[in-house]
Amino acid sequence: MNTLTGTRCILEPQVEAHAPEMFGVLCDPAIYEFEGVPPPSVEKLAAGFRRRESRVSPDGSEQWLNWVVRLPGVGLAGYVQATLYPSGAAYVGYEFASKHWRQGIGSAAVALMLEELKTSYGVHTFVAVLKTANFRSLGLLRKLGFGPGSAEDAVLYEAEPDETTLKLMAVNLPGAAVPATRPR
Repeated sequence: MNTLTGTRCILEPQVEAHAPEMFGVLCDPAIYEFEGVPPPSVEKLAAGFRRRESRVSPDGSEQWLNWVVRLPGVGLAGYVQATLYPSGAAYVGYEFASKHWRQGIGSAAVALMLEELKTSYGVHTFVAVLKTANFRSLGLLRKLGFGPGSAEDAVLYEAEPDETTLKLMAVNLPGAAVPATRPR
């Protein structure tokens, strides 16, 4: 897993040592307006990070890729993550402290991750499932080119009734060329 350097941020492969700094980021109550709860302790967060350092699901069928998002001279702002399926699809997610919202940091970090997933991991389809009321995340994903997923996608990715499934094909990433043949 690579460290990724963009114009706005650096994505570092998430490891246990990031837990103390990330705990402060993830304790921002604004993050949990639509779902979830903050981590209960640095120790529990560190244990979760340690488990994910293997980068694979317990049954070995999925790759779990997690990066922390570092702002040079500022510190950690959040994280981006992807679950890679054998089908070539990736389920993507992210979380950022509210003081970094609406500054283009989230879209820059997610775009950097999407390009890496396409280039280094052969991902051809990106999927996100989020609360329909989460207008900020909907805006971020739409800005990156995500559009509505199908009813089949909602079932496949276990979207709840109050959630929206969004999808983006890798060939539609900014600067992506349509391949002559689709990789298998």
